[in-house]
Amino acid sequence: MRIFVQIPCLNEAETLPMTLEALPKSAAGFPVEVLVVDDGSTDDTAQVATALGVHHLVRHQQNRGLAAAFMTGLVSCVERGADVIVNLDADNQYDAGAIERLVQPVLEGQADIVVGSRPIASIEHFSPVKKWLQFLGSGVVRALSGTPVRDAPSGFRAFSSEAALRLNVFSTYTYTLETLIQAGHSNLRVLDVPVDVNPPTRSSRLIRSIPSYVRRSARDLLRTYAIYSPSRLFNVLGAAFLIPTVVLAVRYLGFRLAGEGAGHVQSVIVAGALGAAAVFMFAIGAVAQLVGINRRLLEEIRFLTRRSDLAARRQSMETPGARTEDGHSKGHE
Repeated sequence: MRIFVQIPCLNEAETLPMTLEALPKSAAGFPVEVLVVDDGSTDDTAQVATALGVHHLVRHQQNRGLAAAFMTGLVSCVERGADVIVNLDADNQYDAGAIERLVQPVLEGQADIVVGSRPIASIEHFSPVKKWLQFLGSGVVRALSGTPVRDAPSGFRAFSSEAALRLNVFSTYTYTLETLIQAGHSNLRVLDVPVDVNPPTRSSRLIRSIPSYVRRSARDLLRTYAIYSPSRLFNVLGAAFLIPTVVLAVRYLGFRLAGEGAGHVQSVIVAGALGAAAVFMFAIGAVAQLVGINRRLLEEIRFLTRRSDLAARRQSMETPGARTEDGHSKGHE
């Protein structure tokens, strides 16, 4: 059983040493291997990782964003033989001592994905607004995904190798919310466990401002939900148009029965427009359901292809080394 800890990095030369130092050498009786994904850093992140003896180093030649670095790490870990993959931020915000707690449900076959839930209410450096938004956002994600995760934005997570191969991230911003919705709608078993946090080492690079984070997260949530539950989304929109249509139609009929219909023709016009919109939404929902079936088939084909390709790669790979994003060996192991 091989346990990998992947650490996506962008200009983390200063914080990476303390993050690596805090990592346990083993978890649940198995050695821990470390894979660093250098997402086009312009500082000495790669050199620091190499000097500190990380087991695997993968490099993007240019910055592609956190979500892309996360997916590169998952695929690279599975390619190198990982059975369980732990994703950890490079700024040392999470207590690495909880890694064993994260991987245990995966090793025991109880979960495909385990999320480390932080004690949001007691984190001193989180403002009241941020705590409230974390609570609200996690509640929305639980409702949309059907998963029990209490801390949806947490990036401290463990994945089985099969779950890693099944995940697809379309966002260029972050992977945390999208992967939970996808997991919930792909019947992957998701659990969460409590984890502690360390004092902050730097300001967040993902949350430049709260309004920007909320706006981008809401956009990603809506798009992801539309991908994985399109018929439900458009049926809800159709109902939103249908209800006022019925109300206006009943209102107009009431006036007609009272002999006052001539003065309320506008109700008929508005009801007709809203009714047409409702029919249009329901029609899109029906088409979306068929598209969703096709998407699930394509995802299964992609999963089987990935698994087959990676099995072939494992057989042909030499000793793993630092690799570029196009898969060519580069530098130190």
